[in-house]
Parts: sequence; C-alpha cells; structure tokens
Amino acid sequence: MTQPLEPRQLRPAQAADRAIVAAQLGRPPRAMHAVAHRCDCGLPDVVRTEPRLADGTPFPTLYYLTCPRAAAAASRLEAAGVMRQMTERLATDVDLRAAYLAAHTSYLRERDALGDLSSEASAGGMPERVKCLHALVAHSLAVGPGINPFGDEALAAIPPWWEDGPCVAGASEMNGQAHAGTRRVGGRD
Repeated sequence: MTQPLEPRQLRPAQAADRAIVAAQLGRPPRAMHAVAHRCDCGLPDVVRTEPRLADGTPFPTLYYLTCPRAAAAASRLEAAGVMRQMTERLATDVDLRAAYLAAHTSYLRERDALGDLSSEASAGGMPERVKCLHALVAHSLAVGPGINPFGDEALAAIPPWWEDGPCVAGASEMNGQAHAGTRRVGGRD
C-alpha cells in the first residue's frame, strides 16, 4: 500500500460517487462529504462523512468503509476474535498503546476541523479498546499506513477484495463519471 498523496486533497463527493456508495450500502449514504479512498478497481471503498447528520445528530465516524467485500472481510476478522486479541495487546504494549492514542488524537483533530462535536468519541474503540475493525480499516485506507496500527494490521490480514473487479454491478459506467478528473488518495502496491 502506498502513502496518500500529500497534501491530501479530498474532492467533494460527486453524484456518481453517491450512486455507487448507495449501491454498495443498499441505502443512500448519510452525511457523505468526500471519497477518502478508492479501491484499485476505481470505485469508492471509503468515504469521509460530516460530523453531523442532516438533522444535526452527532455522527462521530469520520471514515466509513463502503465496499461490501472489504466490509465482509473485516467482519470475518472480527468473528475470528481479532479485536479481543488486539485489545489484550493494548494492556501490555506501551508503544502500541501510544501509537493507538496518537491515531485517535489525529482522527479527532481531522474530524473536528469539519465541525466540532465537543466529544472525545472517535471510531473503532480508539483509544482504549478495539471494537470495530471496519472503522479502523477505513481510517488506515483514508490516511495511509503508519497512522493507525490496528487498522494497518487488519488491512494486512484482509485478502485483496478488489481482485474480482467492481463490487457493484453497473458501476463502471457510474465510475467513469465519478472518477474523471479525480486524484487518487491511496492505493496498494
């Protein structure tokens, strides 16, 4: 996986991006601000959301994993007990705990730049435990390796979900509209 292009310049979500994400989720996306990462097939697989829903309800999940294949792979890791093992390591590994706290702090800083929630809640259980690998994988894909240690570990354990092509039928037509003129945020080597 490569580092995100610096500085990261997220473009606002286009109508075609929203249509693809709606097809991936099986519902319209909520509070979608931008595409934070595109899969190697070119489709969005992580979106960046606003810190509040349209009705003002707080929505602390800044990065949301949208690709159903990537989400299913994260779910399989969760079912295998990976979150419990990661949380146990936090209790004994000082360096890991410090890196996870730094990821949490970075996440809050980035989210609060969009709109302050006056909350220390971030995503995935940060900084005290691991409770959602989907959120941690989304964070790692969006910001690149070396920021979220557990997101990086989970991502490394997930098989390449993009190898079978687009996860959404008919997405190549929608993707051509959404992807034209956009800059790739991250990728895999």
